[in-house]
Amino acid sequence: MRIKSLDQLQQEASESGKSTLKRSLGAFNLIALGIGVIIGAGLFSLTGIAAANHAGPAVTLSFVVAAIGCAFSALCYAEFAAMVPVAGSAYTYAFATLGELFAWIIGWDLILEYSVGAATVAISWSQYLTRFLAKYDLHLPPQLVQSPFERLTLADGSVVSGFINLPTVLIVVLVSVIIIRGTQGSAVFNAIVVSLKVLVVLVFITLGWQYINPANYSPYIPPNTGVFGEFGISGIFRGAGVVFFVFIGFDIVATMAQETKNPQRNMPIGILGSLIVCTVLFVLFGYVMTGLANYTEFKDSAAPVAIAIEKTPYQWLSQAIILAILIGYTSVILVDLLGQSRVFFSMSRDGLLPRSFSDIHPRFQTPWRSNILLCIFISLFAGLVPIRIVGEMTSIGTLLAFILVCLGILILRKRQPDAPRAFRTPWVPVVPILGIVTCAVMMLSLPLDTWIRLFVWLAIGLVIYFAYGKKRSKWQTPEN
Repeated sequence: MRIKSLDQLQQEASESGKSTLKRSLGAFNLIALGIGVIIGAGLFSLTGIAAANHAGPAVTLSFVVAAIGCAFSALCYAEFAAMVPVAGSAYTYAFATLGELFAWIIGWDLILEYSVGAATVAISWSQYLTRFLAKYDLHLPPQLVQSPFERLTLADGSVVSGFINLPTVLIVVLVSVIIIRGTQGSAVFNAIVVSLKVLVVLVFITLGWQYINPANYSPYIPPNTGVFGEFGISGIFRGAGVVFFVFIGFDIVATMAQETKNPQRNMPIGILGSLIVCTVLFVLFGYVMTGLANYTEFKDSAAPVAIAIEKTPYQWLSQAIILAILIGYTSVILVDLLGQSRVFFSMSRDGLLPRSFSDIHPRFQTPWRSNILLCIFISLFAGLVPIRIVGEMTSIGTLLAFILVCLGILILRKRQPDAPRAFRTPWVPVVPILGIVTCAVMMLSLPLDTWIRLFVWLAIGLVIYFAYGKKRSKWQTPEN
């Protein structure tokens, strides 16, 4: 239960030299990073799933509920990020308030979120790329777009087995090279793709608005079927738990604190700014989509936006949406890999993971060894394993991290009420408690198998901690 003091964390933040990260990000870069991962392909797929199976047209309310839960947590994140501008996000904050064991649990939890998430997104990126190129009669060899465990039936009836999902490997390698060469370059690349993604979302909202059929909003909240989470009020909360996946992103902004210029000012702006922008876009997006087509038409559809577009004369927009999904996936992979390497960096520097994860490149000032190792592992994992085995990205781990960050604010205000705070979470203890309650409700609304996966992963992490990290922690000595 040993903790890092605020003085120790602030000393890490003020260090300079070959073992520190380069501060190059401003407020706009942070907002763009947050938007880059929040507006991903999940917006174009999960919105329809949540509407068809849980909330109906009230999926817009699901977005609001999820955003409120995020907002409470974001205010707590902002206070921590301004006080201790050190890489590691929730891992670091837990170390300062709840102790090393809880910090390990959160860090291990974030590793699951970022690594499996990046692999899953990369596989889907490959599938969408194949679909996009096929529209122009460009076809990649089937052996090079699927894993060795998958078989594909061709148009002539023949069956071929995959060798490796090459596009998946290439996108992970490309993004990793961009990250290794420096955070500023990654931020510039991300800003470009974010601009394109936001543009496509705005075009969909603007063009689709004039073809909305008001009858599709009746009933706005479909009556509950008698099963929890299937429409009604419980459906809105179950839908919030589903679309919460879409909001994951502002917490990754917090992992970049040690690479931010004037973090006391820019971290709260980046965290809250990205959340506000995306919430407005998501509500409008969901409203237009469920207004163009009845929510029941989205059932069992992986591309609900394409169904909505069919209700308009703008059929060309379908291909543009696929392009937006490709762009969205690219920035999600980038920010996932960025966030994961920074969590690895912090855990390695504390001795809980091998020291190689915290080696800094002398020129680029990035944790390059960490990036290379993650690139090799994730690219091969994504290229050789089917998406059904990789598993779906889940929001339950992030919800758990949010709860512990909110709890950390309560503890820190009690233990160190007079510590300098460049940004203060308002209405403490109300805001942290509401954050805990809202996130807990969304966690309880998620399916049982999601909880099982979480517990299995955490159990594996605890074995690694007690077998390796606990003995090698740099904070194990009594004076620390």
